[in-house]
Amino acid sequence: MGKLRPMRSALCLSLFSAVLAASASDWPMFRGPDLNGISRETGWSSSWPNEGPKVAWRAKLGLGFSTVVVNGGKLITTGHDGRAKGQDTLWCFDAATGKELWKHSYAAPLGNKYFEGGTTGTPTIDGDRVFHLSRQGDFFCFELATGKVIFQKQLVTELGVEVPEWGFAGSPLVEGKLVILNLGSHGTALDKATGNVVWKSGKSSAAYATAVPFDLDGTRCAALLTHRECAAVEVATGKVRWRTKFVTGYDTSASAPVVHDGTLLISGESAPAVKLNLRDGSTVSGWKTDTAVQFNAGVVLGGHLYAFHGIGGKPGGELRCLDWQTGATKWAQTGLGVGSLMAANGKLIVLSETGELLVVAASPQKFEALARAQVIGKKCWTVPVLANGRIYVRNVPGDLLVLDVSGK
Repeated sequence: MGKLRPMRSALCLSLFSAVLAASASDWPMFRGPDLNGISRETGWSSSWPNEGPKVAWRAKLGLGFSTVVVNGGKLITTGHDGRAKGQDTLWCFDAATGKELWKHSYAAPLGNKYFEGGTTGTPTIDGDRVFHLSRQGDFFCFELATGKVIFQKQLVTELGVEVPEWGFAGSPLVEGKLVILNLGSHGTALDKATGNVVWKSGKSSAAYATAVPFDLDGTRCAALLTHRECAAVEVATGKVRWRTKFVTGYDTSASAPVVHDGTLLISGESAPAVKLNLRDGSTVSGWKTDTAVQFNAGVVLGGHLYAFHGIGGKPGGELRCLDWQTGATKWAQTGLGVGSLMAANGKLIVLSETGELLVVAASPQKFEALARAQVIGKKCWTVPVLANGRIYVRNVPGDLLVLDVSGK
């Protein structure tokens, strides 16, 4: 028995390590497990043939901008079908094979004011549940394994809140027993087990960015880009800790705030990024940039922010590297449009606006593409996702392409 105990301990430790390794490669929520756009995955390959990585599988999702979330071997995303008066569909696929496991559709308008329309927000996987907020304020909780609707609510009707001009787009943020939504003047919190409203704010318009959590003097808070300001609210109570005026072009605050080193970066359409102190929302002295992070929030690596600069609604764009401390532009790369990016293993995974996939060195010295290939066509504004040796990319019409970068 004495010899068996060490063997059992070693086996348990090995199994525990395997579970940790597997879960570390999942991407269960928008911006990833650490909500910073950075994957923990290391064992992926950026050595590709000229035509790009091998295609593992493809799917047709319908029109939209939702990225994917992956957890426990399942992939969740959304798309819009304009037939039969229009409907949105939440899809669940086997993440490795592309087999459709279940789907749920609900009536929804196209909502194509000044853009293509379709679905915008990304669902969130939390344990054995999936949470989804539609553009019209329909909130769903699904059973991940089966797609069974555990509960659903129409929050605009229930709370009387104003719908933003382009509909709700923020992803549900799960914090403990609560789900925090960018809905209402300064957010709304629901009990994740029942959907009951725990706290709510005013009824005026929300904006489009996902809430981002942080700690303030030992209290869990969330940063919310609202209609024309940025606010920090306590997660448990909804109490507003500070508010800072912030106005973007067309009131489109869509890029998620970036939290790093006691500060918060916010940006939006035609609005150069502003850096705030997390403690009180005051502007960080001496920090300045003309970079407007239009849609997709950047990532911070090695003391530098990598993000796409949108040029005031005009064609074109630039992938930029900024000094996090000063805002100074270290380099700017044209030719990629207003694309999107994430990071993994110290490298950037970039999807251009026209569907070129690149691996870029995260270096402030210069732009250096380590690998690149045209992998998908038409407009791409949706951030790519690396999970378990596969990169998932989609375009606006709803073509989902899954690329094998496992190196096997």
